[in-house]
Amino acid sequence: MSFKGFVYYLGLDLGGAAEYSALAIVEESVWADPSGWASPSDLSPDYLDHILGRARQRGRPPNPLLSVRHLERFEPGTSYPQIVDRVGELIHTPPLAGKPTILLVDKTGVGAGVIEHFERRYPYREIGYPTPITIHGGSEVTIDLERGGFRVPKLDLVGSVQLLLQTSRVKVAASLPEAETLRRELLSFRVKIDPKTASDSYSHWREGMHDDLVLATAMACWYREWKNGLMEIHYANKEREREETYP
Repeated sequence: MSFKGFVYYLGLDLGGAAEYSALAIVEESVWADPSGWASPSDLSPDYLDHILGRARQRGRPPNPLLSVRHLERFEPGTSYPQIVDRVGELIHTPPLAGKPTILLVDKTGVGAGVIEHFERRYPYREIGYPTPITIHGGSEVTIDLERGGFRVPKLDLVGSVQLLLQTSRVKVAASLPEAETLRRELLSFRVKIDPKTASDSYSHWREGMHDDLVLATAMACWYREWKNGLMEIHYANKEREREETYP
C-alpha cells in the first residue's frame, strides 16, 4: 500500500507514576466520491488506499470531519510496558488494522523511554510512525531534530481542539465512557498572561483537575491540522482544476 496520508491519529499522554496516562484516537473522514464523506472504519484497506489516491489526483472538498473514536485512561501505577502493549493491540485490531495511522507520544516527561520501548517492541513502522511531541510553554512550533518529532506550545495543542469543537469539525461520541471527563477537562482550562514575561501559563479552574485526556486528544487534533495544512491546499487546487476542465 502506498502512502497517501493518515486517517487515524493516536495521541498518547504519559503521566508520572502517580498520575493518569491517556489515549485518544481521532478518525478523519475520507471523500468517497460520488457518495460523499465516509468513515474509513467502513472501508477495506485496499479500497481506502484507492480512494485516498483518487482524492490526491482529483481533489476533494476541504475540512473533513474528525471524530474522536476512542478515549482511554490508564490508572496511576499502570506500567509503561502495559500501555505500549495496549496501544499495539488497538493498532492491530479493526478498524485501525491495515489503515494509515500515526501515533503521537508525549515526550515531555518519561516519553523518550516509552518511545524507545515502542521501537523495541514492534518492528519499524508497525505501530504507526511513533512521533514524539514535546509540550512547552513557549509560542513557536519547532522540529525536534533528535527523533523527528515536534516541540509544540501547550496553547497551540489545546487551542486546536477547542477551535475544532467550536466550528463543529470534531465530534466526540457521547457514548464513549470518558466523553464527559474530556468535556470537563476542556472546560477547566484557562490561559493566563504573565505581565512580567508576557508568556502563556496554564492553570485549571479548580485544583485537582486532570488534563490527560484533553492533551491526548489535542496532540492528535493538532498534528492533523498542522501537518495537513499544505495537503488541504493541494486537494483544493486539484478540485478546482477538475472543475475548470470538466465544468
